[in-house]
Amino acid sequence: MNTRSRLAAMRRAGVLPEQAATPPNPACVIVADQRCEHALVDRELNRRLYDYEERVRGRFTAIVDTLKTLSDCRHKLDFVEKAQQIAMDRLGYELPGHLLDDAWVSGLNIRALHAWCTFQSFKNTVDQAHVDQKPLCERSLLDAGFVLSCGYHTLDISPCADGRLQGLVPFVFRMAPNDAVYVKAYAGALFDIEADVVDWTHRELNRLTGGISGGEDANYLKIAVYHFSTSNPNHEGCAAHGSNDRVAMESALERLHELRAAIENTFGLGAAPETLLIGVDTDIDAIRVHLPDGNGDISPHRYVESFRIYQETLAMNAADARAHIDRSVAEAEHAEGWARGAGGIAPGMRRFILHLLEANLSQIEYVIQHHAGRYQVIGHNERFICVGEAMTELQLRNKFYFAHLDTVEEGANDMDVGIRIFTGLNIRHGLGVPVLVHFHYSSHVPGARERAILRCRRVKAAVEARYSQLHENQQLFCQMAISDLHGSERCTFVEDEVDRVGH
Repeated sequence: MNTRSRLAAMRRAGVLPEQAATPPNPACVIVADQRCEHALVDRELNRRLYDYEERVRGRFTAIVDTLKTLSDCRHKLDFVEKAQQIAMDRLGYELPGHLLDDAWVSGLNIRALHAWCTFQSFKNTVDQAHVDQKPLCERSLLDAGFVLSCGYHTLDISPCADGRLQGLVPFVFRMAPNDAVYVKAYAGALFDIEADVVDWTHRELNRLTGGISGGEDANYLKIAVYHFSTSNPNHEGCAAHGSNDRVAMESALERLHELRAAIENTFGLGAAPETLLIGVDTDIDAIRVHLPDGNGDISPHRYVESFRIYQETLAMNAADARAHIDRSVAEAEHAEGWARGAGGIAPGMRRFILHLLEANLSQIEYVIQHHAGRYQVIGHNERFICVGEAMTELQLRNKFYFAHLDTVEEGANDMDVGIRIFTGLNIRHGLGVPVLVHFHYSSHVPGARERAILRCRRVKAAVEARYSQLHENQQLFCQMAISDLHGSERCTFVEDEVDRVGH
């Protein structure tokens, strides 16, 4: 009996409720006379993250007001020159001349300009990432060294493609971007089993051949991340699962079980990677960590929630707060009934979970301090869709919706979810859907760059064919880009001679 069948049987028996109860007071509600200054919160890192957030968001928030200004002055004799000066002053780059030259006759193509500015602002963010993210990397709690000390040479994280999880690594998990952390997002956290087996095989081969420093005795950790909304659970949960939190959790857990079974069936008993299931309340960025037992098995009922830990430890000193986190994990670990597991958590996994819970306390306080305790926009507010392969240069909540794919056919579900989201965000307000098609190549492999460009063109053509009505109505704008895995080329735009943005 698979996970979903077991859980369904438990609900029919009346042991498991249909929907987990919403906590009466979220983490952002502080009891009277309590100060929002937790002993375990890294306020310096919070300050650096806020600077990063403000700097990156500023590159996008100026777009709409700039275009409104241009629309008001398009009949002036020196419009093109004035428009370029306004764009440089407010956005930091000039606009394509072909979108400005005939504005006095046919009007400004605001949709095309909006898409083009979105892509260019993203490109600028990529170019500045080494400067923007350096302060975060110098301060983050969970770096590659810590991950290896827990016994893991690789963290393979598959969150939902929802834009609210785009800041998962640096913000929610407080991890520094590094070569040991891989993130591939899928709608509903429904990662591709076959592709993950290939990824695991590649990393294991690197480890066995000495390609991973210090990884000789380390393991591979696969993390699936689902999400939910405590403020509006029936509408602002996971779109891929109809905002059904239970289905989102069960589906992610089932994928983890399937991955372990696939690897053990192929490579033998004991070969499977360790797995971890984490839920994120995207209203407040608190996490729910489902604890594996001694066999590595995960129960949907055996978990620890960081928002409760934050509330319970707010008045404690650092030592007492850490002891409380340890007790909370131990109590959940040894729970009886349906949550009961077989044996204790492995030491390395326990250490990783304890630090993950502690690190997330800083993010909870970050949301309290900088977002009034709960994000003002608890739903979608992404700027564009990225399809193909993601980059680590932009890791910030609600900046883009990501669909990991090699072909549009295999990523059809993810793309359809993204288009539905942007129908509400952009199309209903007269704007188009910006879609960035991005793939990596290796400059170590002859001809790889040219093949990456051909791959971009195939996916771009397939996207435009799948959503042909949007494309024909100037409501879908695709931009292609490539990046070198081993060189300095990052997010280089590939111009299509046949179809430039706006033509």
